[in-house]
Amino acid sequence: MLRSKISGIGMYVPKNIVTNNDLKKYMDTSDEWIQERTGIIERRYADRTGETTTTMAVEAASIAIERAGITPQDIDFIVFATLSPDYYFPGCGVLLQRAMKMKEIGALDIRNQCSGFVYALSVADQFIRTGTYKNILVIGSEKHSFGLDFSTRGRNISVIFGDGAGAVVLQPTEEEGRGILSTHLHSDGEGAEILAMYNPGTHANHWGHYADFKDAPIAEMFMSHEMIDNAQNFPFMDGPSVFKKAVVKFPEVIMESLSANKLNASDISMLIPHQANLRIAQFVQQKLGLRDHQVYNNIQHYGNTTAASVPIALCEAWEKGKIKEGDLVCLAAFGSGFTWASALLRW
Repeated sequence: MLRSKISGIGMYVPKNIVTNNDLKKYMDTSDEWIQERTGIIERRYADRTGETTTTMAVEAASIAIERAGITPQDIDFIVFATLSPDYYFPGCGVLLQRAMKMKEIGALDIRNQCSGFVYALSVADQFIRTGTYKNILVIGSEKHSFGLDFSTRGRNISVIFGDGAGAVVLQPTEEEGRGILSTHLHSDGEGAEILAMYNPGTHANHWGHYADFKDAPIAEMFMSHEMIDNAQNFPFMDGPSVFKKAVVKFPEVIMESLSANKLNASDISMLIPHQANLRIAQFVQQKLGLRDHQVYNNIQHYGNTTAASVPIALCEAWEKGKIKEGDLVCLAAFGSGFTWASALLRW
Protein backbone atom coordinates (compact mmCIF):
# COMPACT_ATOMS: atom_id res chain seq x y z
CA MET A 1 0.00 0.00 0.00
CA LEU A 2 1.30 3.42 -0.96
CA ARG A 3 1.83 5.98 1.77
CA SER A 4 3.23 9.50 1.69
CA LYS A 5 6.55 10.36 3.26
CA ILE A 6 8.31 13.66 3.77
CA SER A 7 11.46 13.37 1.69
CA GLY A 8 12.69 16.94 2.06
CA ILE A 9 11.94 19.85 4.35
CA GLY A 10 12.97 23.50 4.39
CA MET A 11 12.19 26.78 6.12
CA TYR A 12 12.87 30.46 5.68
CA VAL A 13 12.46 33.35 8.09
CA PRO A 14 13.35 36.97 7.29
CA LYS A 15 16.50 38.50 8.74
CA ASN A 16 14.67 41.40 10.36
CA ILE A 17 14.15 40.60 14.06
CA VAL A 18 11.50 42.67 15.85
CA THR A 19 11.50 42.41 19.64
CA ASN A 20 8.68 43.23 22.02
CA ASN A 21 10.58 46.33 23.05
CA ASP A 22 10.76 47.41 19.41
CA LEU A 23 6.94 47.41 19.28
CA LYS A 24 6.82 49.87 22.17
CA LYS A 25 7.78 52.56 19.67
CA TYR A 26 4.39 52.20 17.97
CA MET A 27 1.94 51.16 20.69
CA ASP A 28 1.34 51.15 24.42
CA THR A 29 2.69 47.74 25.35
CA SER A 30 5.57 46.07 27.16
CA ASP A 31 7.79 43.03 26.92
CA GLU A 32 6.26 41.68 30.14
CA TRP A 33 2.68 42.17 28.90
CA ILE A 34 3.33 40.33 25.61
CA GLN A 35 5.31 37.47 27.12
CA GLU A 36 2.76 36.89 29.87
CA ARG A 37 -0.12 36.56 27.40
CA THR A 38 1.55 34.88 24.42
CA GLY A 39 5.04 33.67 25.35
CA ILE A 40 6.47 35.66 22.43
CA ILE A 41 9.81 37.45 22.82
CA GLU A 42 10.49 38.41 19.20
CA ARG A 43 9.29 37.77 15.67
CA ARG A 44 10.59 38.19 12.09
CA TYR A 45 9.28 40.75 9.61
CA ALA A 46 9.85 40.46 5.87
CA ASP A 47 11.46 43.27 3.94
CA ARG A 48 8.73 45.78 3.18
CA THR A 49 9.10 45.70 -0.60
CA GLY A 50 11.80 43.13 -1.36
CA GLU A 51 10.07 40.06 0.08
CA THR A 52 6.62 38.60 -0.49
CA THR A 53 4.73 35.53 0.61
CA THR A 54 5.85 33.88 -2.63
CA THR A 55 9.54 34.85 -2.46
CA MET A 56 9.79 33.46 1.08
CA ALA A 57 8.07 30.29 -0.10
CA VAL A 58 10.64 29.94 -2.89
CA GLU A 59 13.46 30.08 -0.32
CA ALA A 60 11.90 27.35 1.83
CA ALA A 61 10.89 25.24 -1.18
CA SER A 62 14.38 25.37 -2.68
CA ILE A 63 15.84 23.86 0.49
CA ALA A 64 13.14 21.17 0.71
CA ILE A 65 13.60 20.20 -2.95
CA GLU A 66 17.38 19.98 -2.62
CA ARG A 67 17.10 17.85 0.52
CA ALA A 68 14.70 15.53 -1.30
CA GLY A 69 17.40 14.98 -3.92
CA ILE A 70 15.32 16.28 -6.81
CA THR A 71 15.00 19.47 -8.88
CA PRO A 72 12.11 21.92 -9.37
CA GLN A 73 11.48 20.24 -12.73
CA ASP A 74 10.64 17.01 -10.88
CA ILE A 75 7.79 18.56 -8.89
CA ASP A 76 4.47 17.49 -10.40
CA PHE A 77 2.00 19.30 -8.13
CA ILE A 78 1.95 22.29 -5.75
CA VAL A 79 -0.26 22.81 -2.70
CA PHE A 80 0.23 26.30 -1.26
CA ALA A 81 -1.34 27.34 2.06
CA THR A 82 -1.52 31.01 3.06
CA LEU A 83 -3.91 33.68 4.32
CA SER A 84 -1.66 36.49 3.09
CA PRO A 85 -1.26 35.99 -0.68
CA ASP A 86 0.72 38.39 -2.84
CA TYR A 87 -2.45 39.32 -4.71
CA TYR A 88 -6.19 39.13 -4.00
CA PHE A 89 -5.98 36.86 -7.05
CA PRO A 90 -4.32 34.88 -8.58
CA GLY A 91 -3.02 32.69 -5.78
CA CYS A 92 0.57 32.14 -4.77
CA GLY A 93 0.78 28.63 -6.22
CA VAL A 94 1.13 29.84 -9.80
CA LEU A 95 3.52 32.61 -8.74
CA LEU A 96 5.79 30.03 -7.15
CA GLN A 97 5.54 27.75 -10.21
CA ARG A 98 6.66 30.70 -12.35
CA ALA A 99 9.42 31.82 -10.00
CA MET A 100 10.93 28.33 -9.78
CA LYS A 101 10.55 27.71 -13.53
CA MET A 102 8.64 24.47 -13.01
CA LYS A 103 6.73 22.58 -15.66
CA GLU A 104 3.09 23.46 -16.39
CA ILE A 105 1.92 21.50 -13.35
CA GLY A 106 -1.17 21.93 -11.22
CA ALA A 107 -1.11 24.48 -8.39
CA LEU A 108 -3.70 24.44 -5.62
CA ASP A 109 -4.13 27.26 -3.11
CA ILE A 110 -5.42 26.43 0.38
CA ARG A 111 -7.20 29.05 2.51
CA ASN A 112 -7.54 27.43 5.93
CA GLN A 113 -5.48 30.00 7.79
CA CYS A 114 -3.70 28.50 10.84
CA SER A 115 -4.75 24.98 9.87
CA GLY A 116 -3.70 25.53 6.27
CA PHE A 117 -0.51 23.50 6.20
CA VAL A 118 -2.05 20.41 7.82
CA TYR A 119 -5.01 20.67 5.44
CA ALA A 120 -2.57 21.02 2.52
CA LEU A 121 -0.59 18.01 3.72
CA SER A 122 -3.79 15.96 3.88
CA VAL A 123 -4.77 16.93 0.33
CA ALA A 124 -1.30 16.06 -0.98
CA ASP A 125 -1.37 12.77 0.92
CA GLN A 126 -4.51 11.68 -0.95
CA PHE A 127 -2.88 12.39 -4.32
CA ILE A 128 0.19 10.35 -3.35
CA ARG A 129 -1.84 7.42 -2.00
CA THR A 130 -3.83 7.16 -5.23
CA GLY A 131 -0.69 7.30 -7.34
CA THR A 132 -1.75 10.52 -9.06
CA TYR A 133 1.50 12.39 -8.31
CA LYS A 134 4.98 11.40 -7.11
CA ASN A 135 6.64 14.66 -6.05
CA ILE A 136 4.30 17.13 -4.38
CA LEU A 137 5.53 20.42 -2.96
CA VAL A 138 3.51 21.47 0.10
CA ILE A 139 4.03 25.00 1.38
CA GLY A 140 2.91 27.26 4.21
CA SER A 141 4.01 30.88 3.85
CA GLU A 142 2.87 34.15 5.42
CA LYS A 143 3.68 37.84 5.29
CA HIS A 144 1.52 39.28 8.06
CA SER A 145 3.56 42.36 8.84
CA PHE A 146 2.22 44.40 5.91
CA GLY A 147 -1.39 44.12 7.10
CA LEU A 148 -1.34 44.72 10.86
CA ASP A 149 -2.52 47.69 12.89
CA PHE A 150 0.62 49.00 14.58
CA SER A 151 -1.17 51.22 17.05
CA THR A 152 -2.38 50.73 20.61
CA ARG A 153 -5.82 50.04 19.14
CA GLY A 154 -4.52 46.95 17.34
CA ARG A 155 -1.93 45.70 19.82
CA ASN A 156 -3.85 42.59 20.96
CA ILE A 157 -3.43 41.15 17.46
CA SER A 158 -0.36 42.85 16.04
CA VAL A 159 2.04 41.69 18.74
CA ILE A 160 1.24 38.05 17.98
CA PHE A 161 2.06 37.60 14.29
CA GLY A 162 5.29 37.16 12.34
CA ASP A 163 6.45 36.31 8.83
CA GLY A 164 8.09 33.19 7.39
CA ALA A 165 7.72 30.09 5.24
CA GLY A 166 8.08 26.32 5.50
CA ALA A 167 7.89 23.61 2.84
CA VAL A 168 8.04 19.85 2.43
CA VAL A 169 8.34 17.50 -0.53
CA LEU A 170 5.96 14.57 -0.29
CA GLN A 171 6.80 11.33 -2.10
CA PRO A 172 5.35 7.79 -2.13
CA THR A 173 6.73 4.95 -0.05
CA GLU A 174 5.78 1.29 0.30
CA GLU A 175 7.81 0.88 3.47
CA GLU A 176 5.57 -0.64 6.13
CA GLY A 177 4.59 1.73 8.93
CA ARG A 178 6.45 4.72 7.52
CA GLY A 179 5.15 8.09 6.38
CA ILE A 180 1.79 9.72 7.00
CA LEU A 181 -0.39 7.29 8.94
CA SER A 182 -3.56 9.41 8.92
CA THR A 183 -4.90 12.96 8.76
CA HIS A 184 -8.00 14.39 10.43
CA LEU A 185 -9.77 17.60 9.37
CA HIS A 186 -12.62 19.51 11.05
CA SER A 187 -14.48 22.82 10.92
CA ASP A 188 -17.21 24.73 12.73
CA GLY A 189 -18.37 27.92 11.00
CA GLU A 190 -20.51 29.06 13.92
CA GLY A 191 -17.54 31.07 15.18
CA ALA A 192 -16.35 32.33 11.80
CA GLU A 193 -16.50 36.03 12.76
CA ILE A 194 -14.67 35.58 16.07
CA LEU A 195 -11.33 35.57 14.26
CA ALA A 196 -11.57 37.15 10.84
CA MET A 197 -10.51 39.91 8.48
CA TYR A 198 -13.80 41.25 7.15
CA ASN A 199 -12.54 43.73 4.57
CA PRO A 200 -12.01 43.78 1.71
CA GLY A 201 -14.78 41.30 1.00
CA THR A 202 -17.95 40.70 -1.01
CA HIS A 203 -20.31 40.71 1.99
CA ALA A 204 -21.45 44.30 1.26
CA ASN A 205 -20.09 45.33 4.65
CA HIS A 206 -22.42 43.08 6.58
CA TRP A 207 -19.62 42.99 9.14
CA GLY A 208 -18.47 46.56 8.48
CA HIS A 209 -21.53 48.77 9.22
CA TYR A 210 -23.35 48.32 5.92
CA ALA A 211 -25.80 51.11 6.82
CA ASP A 212 -22.99 53.62 6.48
CA PHE A 213 -22.50 52.60 2.85
CA LYS A 214 -25.99 51.71 1.59
CA ASP A 215 -26.06 54.66 -0.81
CA ALA A 216 -22.38 54.44 -1.78
CA PRO A 217 -21.06 53.11 -5.08
CA ILE A 218 -20.41 49.37 -5.01
CA ALA A 219 -16.64 49.90 -5.19
CA GLU A 220 -16.74 51.93 -1.98
CA MET A 221 -18.47 49.07 -0.18
CA PHE A 222 -15.53 46.84 -1.10
CA MET A 223 -12.93 49.27 0.28
CA SER A 224 -13.38 52.90 1.23
CA HIS A 225 -11.52 55.68 2.99
CA GLU A 226 -14.04 55.45 5.82
CA MET A 227 -13.21 51.77 6.36
CA ILE A 228 -9.55 52.67 6.58
CA ASP A 229 -10.24 55.55 8.98
CA ASN A 230 -12.28 53.21 11.20
CA ALA A 231 -9.61 50.45 11.08
CA GLN A 232 -12.08 48.07 9.41
CA ASN A 233 -9.37 46.76 7.08
CA PHE A 234 -7.46 45.02 9.87
CA PRO A 235 -7.97 41.55 11.39
CA PHE A 236 -10.39 41.13 14.29
CA MET A 237 -9.98 38.59 17.08
CA ASP A 238 -11.90 37.81 20.24
CA GLY A 239 -8.87 36.30 21.99
CA PRO A 240 -10.55 34.70 25.02
CA SER A 241 -13.17 32.98 22.83
CA VAL A 242 -10.48 31.62 20.50
CA PHE A 243 -8.48 30.34 23.48
CA LYS A 244 -11.50 28.53 24.99
CA LYS A 245 -12.26 26.74 21.72
CA ALA A 246 -8.62 25.93 20.94
CA VAL A 247 -7.84 24.23 24.25
CA VAL A 248 -10.76 21.86 23.65
CA LYS A 249 -10.28 21.06 19.95
CA PHE A 250 -6.46 20.83 19.98
CA PRO A 251 -6.27 17.80 22.31
CA GLU A 252 -9.40 16.28 20.77
CA VAL A 253 -7.97 16.14 17.24
CA ILE A 254 -4.62 14.85 18.51
CA MET A 255 -6.32 12.03 20.40
CA GLU A 256 -8.41 11.30 17.30
CA SER A 257 -5.27 10.65 15.27
CA LEU A 258 -3.80 8.45 17.98
CA SER A 259 -7.01 6.47 18.42
CA ALA A 260 -7.29 5.90 14.66
CA ASN A 261 -3.87 4.23 14.77
CA LYS A 262 -4.37 2.41 18.09
CA LEU A 263 -1.71 4.51 19.82
CA ASN A 264 -1.50 6.53 23.03
CA ALA A 265 -0.22 10.01 23.84
CA SER A 266 2.82 8.44 25.49
CA ASP A 267 3.79 6.98 22.09
CA ILE A 268 4.35 10.45 20.60
CA SER A 269 8.02 11.21 20.02
CA MET A 270 7.34 14.81 19.01
CA LEU A 271 4.21 16.95 18.93
CA ILE A 272 4.44 19.96 16.63
CA PRO A 273 1.52 22.25 17.48
CA HIS A 274 0.57 25.26 15.44
CA GLN A 275 2.37 28.14 17.14
CA ALA A 276 -0.72 30.14 18.10
CA ASN A 277 0.06 30.93 21.70
CA LEU A 278 2.56 29.36 24.09
CA ARG A 279 -0.13 29.18 26.79
CA ILE A 280 -2.34 27.07 24.51
CA ALA A 281 0.55 24.71 23.71
CA GLN A 282 1.38 24.36 27.40
CA PHE A 283 -2.25 23.60 28.23
CA VAL A 284 -2.41 20.92 25.53
CA GLN A 285 0.87 19.42 26.75
CA GLN A 286 -0.47 19.19 30.28
CA LYS A 287 -3.82 17.80 29.09
CA LEU A 288 -2.09 15.00 27.18
CA GLY A 289 0.49 14.32 29.89
CA LEU A 290 3.44 14.97 27.58
CA ARG A 291 6.96 15.81 28.76
CA ASP A 292 8.88 18.86 27.57
CA HIS A 293 11.00 16.84 25.17
CA GLN A 294 7.85 15.57 23.42
CA VAL A 295 6.62 19.03 22.38
CA TYR A 296 8.39 21.57 20.20
CA ASN A 297 7.60 25.27 20.51
CA ASN A 298 9.36 28.16 18.78
CA ILE A 299 6.70 30.87 18.99
CA GLN A 300 9.05 32.66 21.41
CA HIS A 301 11.29 33.65 18.48
CA TYR A 302 9.00 33.71 15.44
CA GLY A 303 5.56 34.63 16.74
CA ASN A 304 2.49 33.12 15.11
CA THR A 305 3.21 32.52 11.42
CA THR A 306 -0.18 30.81 10.90
CA ALA A 307 0.03 28.41 7.91
CA ALA A 308 3.83 28.54 8.06
CA SER A 309 4.16 27.77 11.75
CA VAL A 310 3.85 23.97 11.61
CA PRO A 311 6.39 23.42 8.78
CA ILE A 312 8.81 25.97 10.29
CA ALA A 313 8.66 24.27 13.69
CA LEU A 314 8.88 20.81 12.11
CA CYS A 315 11.91 21.79 10.05
CA GLU A 316 13.67 23.46 12.96
CA ALA A 317 13.05 20.50 15.28
CA TRP A 318 14.43 18.12 12.63
CA GLU A 319 17.47 20.31 11.99
CA LYS A 320 18.24 20.32 15.72
CA GLY A 321 18.15 16.51 15.81
CA LYS A 322 14.98 16.37 17.89
CA ILE A 323 13.22 14.26 15.24
CA LYS A 324 14.89 11.07 14.08
CA GLU A 325 14.04 8.23 11.74
CA GLY A 326 11.33 6.03 13.19
CA ASP A 327 9.94 8.73 15.49
CA LEU A 328 6.18 9.16 15.80
CA VAL A 329 5.43 12.79 14.97
CA CYS A 330 2.07 14.49 15.42
CA LEU A 331 1.19 17.77 13.73
CA ALA A 332 -1.82 19.72 14.98
CA ALA A 333 -3.38 23.11 14.30
CA PHE A 334 -6.39 25.23 15.22
CA GLY A 335 -7.42 28.51 13.72
CA SER A 336 -9.84 30.89 12.04
CA GLY A 337 -12.96 29.39 10.61
CA PHE A 338 -12.91 27.69 13.01
CA THR A 339 -10.87 24.87 11.50
CA TRP A 340 -8.66 22.34 13.21
CA ALA A 341 -6.66 19.38 12.01
CA SER A 342 -4.01 16.79 12.87
CA ALA A 343 -1.62 14.53 11.01
CA LEU A 344 0.20 11.54 12.47
CA LEU A 345 3.32 10.30 10.74
CA ARG A 346 6.22 7.93 11.26
CA TRP A 347 9.39 9.82 10.35
